[in-house]
Amino acid sequence: MSQPRNYQTEAIIIKKTKLGEADRILTLYTPHMGKIQAVAKGVRRPKSKMAGHLELLTHSLVSMARGRNLATVTGSQTINSFLPLKTDLARSACALYVTELVDQFTPEHTEDTPLFQLLLASLERLCQDNNKDLVLRYFELQLLNKAGYRPQLQECTACHRPLEPVSNFFSAGAGGMLCPGCREQQSFAYPISVNALKVLRLLQNSDYATASRLRMTALLAAEVEDIVRGYLKYLLEREVKSAAWLDSLRQQLRRDNPSSSQGGTAPAPQGTAQT
Repeated sequence: MSQPRNYQTEAIIIKKTKLGEADRILTLYTPHMGKIQAVAKGVRRPKSKMAGHLELLTHSLVSMARGRNLATVTGSQTINSFLPLKTDLARSACALYVTELVDQFTPEHTEDTPLFQLLLASLERLCQDNNKDLVLRYFELQLLNKAGYRPQLQECTACHRPLEPVSNFFSAGAGGMLCPGCREQQSFAYPISVNALKVLRLLQNSDYATASRLRMTALLAAEVEDIVRGYLKYLLEREVKSAAWLDSLRQQLRRDNPSSSQGGTAPAPQGTAQT
């Protein structure tokens, strides 16, 4: 059966590229078609009625007409504009980081409704939650689960023995943890503290309601971030572009407010990060 020429879909606008003098190519993430691209004609003109509904980081109901190569957007209605993401630079940087990861880790035209729901929930949390770094770490671990790159955190990837509660090692090349005895099998393996491993396991295996109760020191939060960022860089074979902007904003905030503590609050209560 042939597909109808005109259709509607929910979509989150995750990327936009200029096309000609007045058009844009939009990259949309949808619940039932995955990542798709479409042309929004005339959307850059000042009087465009669709422009506000097709802004980056907007959840919209989009009407489209199929084309030979790309679909054409014929109408759009905003469902959620995520206004806090567009009025706060730090939140905006976090949201752009999230959408860049989705763009980089997903093929086109591959349905993944749970990933759409994860993206939508993460943008909503970034609007509301003051612990933005925790939102990002939870998103990263859950994205890796759904994209097929779930790191092995329960046992040694070499000898397959359960990990002892000592300082073990994370190896991106091995896809997870190495015990001290197997560490020499990988040239690039980084030590990871017992508490950092507990946090990663919690983020990997828990729902957000459970993960949101986690409290980390700034030092522990930085260790967890370095491990995850390093793994993402290995998988993508490059730096995540928006991460650089995120880091520069964080550094500026620290200069402007030396007493601020990005990335952590109080030390975790005993057992908080256990899984």
